[in-house]
Amino acid sequence: MPQATAKAPAPWSPLLKTHLTSSKSKSFTLSTVTHHPTTGLPVPRSRTCELRGFFPEVLSLHPSAASALDAQGIDRTPSGLESDMPVFTTDIRMAKVGELGVSGGQVEGVFWLEEVQVQWRVKGRTCVFGGEGKEEEQKRVWEGVRGQDAGLVEGDWDWERMVTTYFASHSPVMRGTFRNPPPGQPRSKHPETSELKIGQKVEDLRDPVARRNFRVVVIKPEEVEMLDLSRAPDAVRKRWTVVRDGDGDTERWEEVELWP
Repeated sequence: MPQATAKAPAPWSPLLKTHLTSSKSKSFTLSTVTHHPTTGLPVPRSRTCELRGFFPEVLSLHPSAASALDAQGIDRTPSGLESDMPVFTTDIRMAKVGELGVSGGQVEGVFWLEEVQVQWRVKGRTCVFGGEGKEEEQKRVWEGVRGQDAGLVEGDWDWERMVTTYFASHSPVMRGTFRNPPPGQPRSKHPETSELKIGQKVEDLRDPVARRNFRVVVIKPEEVEMLDLSRAPDAVRKRWTVVRDGDGDTERWEEVELWP
C-alpha cells in the first residue's frame, strides 16, 4: 500500500483542498457522542459547522478584520506554516464542547462537495484552544505543522494571537453571537442581560465577554475516506489511515482502495 510520513503532506490532503477550492460551501457535518441522561447509553449527535481553514491558515478574513488586526499589530499570515488539520470554531457553552470529553476528543467530520460530487470523511482527535493554555494539546497540534524551518519554533508561536486571528475571520455580527444568552438553554431561565443579549455587533477583537466564550477547535486526522461519485457507476472510494511504528513516535499513512 502507498505510504507517506506524517510530516510530509498527507497523501489525501492536496486532493481534499483542491475539491474544497472548487466548492462554494465550506460547511461540514460534525458528529460527536454523548450519553443519554436516563439510560446512560451512547447517543450520537450531529451538527453543521463551517471550515475556518487548515491550522494555522485562516481560510478567509472578514473585510473589517484586516485593518483591526493591523491596528493591534497581529500578523495574520504565519509565513511558511501549513498542515492537514481542519479548524472550526465554537462557543464553549455549546453542548458539542462537553461531548468532546465524552468521546476522548474523537470526532468525525463529513463534507459533501456538490460541485465535484465527492464525499469526504475525516476522523480524528480534537484539540480546543482559547481560555487557559493547554501545553499537551499545543504540542500535539504543533507536531502536525510543517514549515518550522521557516525560522519559527514552537516556543516563539503565539497561541493567543492564533485564536484572535480565527476570531477575526468572523463578521462583527457573528462575533456578537458569542455575547448571546447561553445557547440551547430555556429563555425563561436565562433572560437577556446588559451583557448577554441577541443581535450585538462586536468590533473589538479582544472583547472580554465574546472571547471568554470563543474557542478554536483543531482536528488532527487519523483516518480519512473519500467517495468520488463523479465516475459512477464505478465510483472511486479510498481510505487513508495513520499507522504508528515501533514506539509510536513515527507515523505514516496507509492507503487502501475500497469498493464503493
